[in-house]
Amino acid sequence: MSEPPVTDQDLSQPFPAPGLAGAGSGNEDTNGAPVSLGKRLRQPRAILSILVPLILVVLVFRLTLNIDVNELIQGITVANKWFLLAAFLVFYAGFPLRGLRWAMLLRGVGYHVPVRDSTEILFLSWLVNSLVPAKLGDVYRAYLLKLNCPPVSMTKTLGTVVIERILDILGIAILGLAAGFWSFRDGFPPEIQFVVALGIGVIVVLAAGLLLVRNFGRRILELLPLPARLLDTYDKFEQGVFGALGVRSIPPLMGLTFAIWATEGFRLWFVVLALGFPDVQLGISGAFFVAFIGSLLTAVPLSPAGLGTVELGVVGVLTLAYGVPPQEAATIVIVDRLISVFSVIVLGSMAYLVSGKRRGEGLSQPVEVVVPAA
Repeated sequence: MSEPPVTDQDLSQPFPAPGLAGAGSGNEDTNGAPVSLGKRLRQPRAILSILVPLILVVLVFRLTLNIDVNELIQGITVANKWFLLAAFLVFYAGFPLRGLRWAMLLRGVGYHVPVRDSTEILFLSWLVNSLVPAKLGDVYRAYLLKLNCPPVSMTKTLGTVVIERILDILGIAILGLAAGFWSFRDGFPPEIQFVVALGIGVIVVLAAGLLLVRNFGRRILELLPLPARLLDTYDKFEQGVFGALGVRSIPPLMGLTFAIWATEGFRLWFVVLALGFPDVQLGISGAFFVAFIGSLLTAVPLSPAGLGTVELGVVGVLTLAYGVPPQEAATIVIVDRLISVFSVIVLGSMAYLVSGKRRGEGLSQPVEVVVPAA
């Protein structure tokens, strides 16, 4: 795998520190000094977050699963190029849908951002999430919107990102359970029963957590010896989380969420079709189920894009639940990750170099900022 083209000196534009989302002074929602993306990639933590899981994957593949690298490369080179192209295109069709959904959430808090701009900023944030750990791309997304449209509140914007993530988890859990029930119509294998229970638990915990925060979050914080500035920051964040959702907006937002995650399932299905292994009978429901498991594992913030966790977890599900031989399972995972992560690094780096958003050149058209009534 070639070195990602992201160490160029041009990748030295400001990148917010993790504490940006805290509190600010006046109308500014940010604090702390910006840090360049290039410098972040050279930090020991960022380097270790890539090297350690990568070495772990290589060791497990080679020593435990006895993966033959030459055979893996051979399997990739003979893959059906048209199915690979379909996997690539269906994956990237998800980005305009994600941009549209985020624009809808922003509109709920009074920020009428064009879908073109929301999609571009979101794609740049995916590049960051693919390169650095701790989901810092989500903070970077809010930072870029603030940089290009100063009237917006970065804290409110982070609230919309959080509710977007919650919609994602709900969508993955619901679609994953549906795909799992269809894929394992004769009964869930013991290895999958825990995953199903986890999916149901996630839905219950998220629903309870949202109700708790919505009804008691501010009251709980008021009982703590916190400065007024932090309470004001929390109010903005809560407005971003709950103001983005309206009763009428929930059905279209969930519809978009299901469509977005369907692109993830179809991507893996096309990858399986492209490789054409005769002893792999995954089916479309199985492809969706496995893809959603991989998507959940990317939420682990220890490494960029869940590096290490996703590869080992998905190979485990393929081999234990679907009886896919380890060699074929590893090939499927590698090809799928080349599309879903490596291509984002390559194309995202190109977009980063030419995008005016990282330089604060503004959005494609003037943005209407409506302050919701208190």
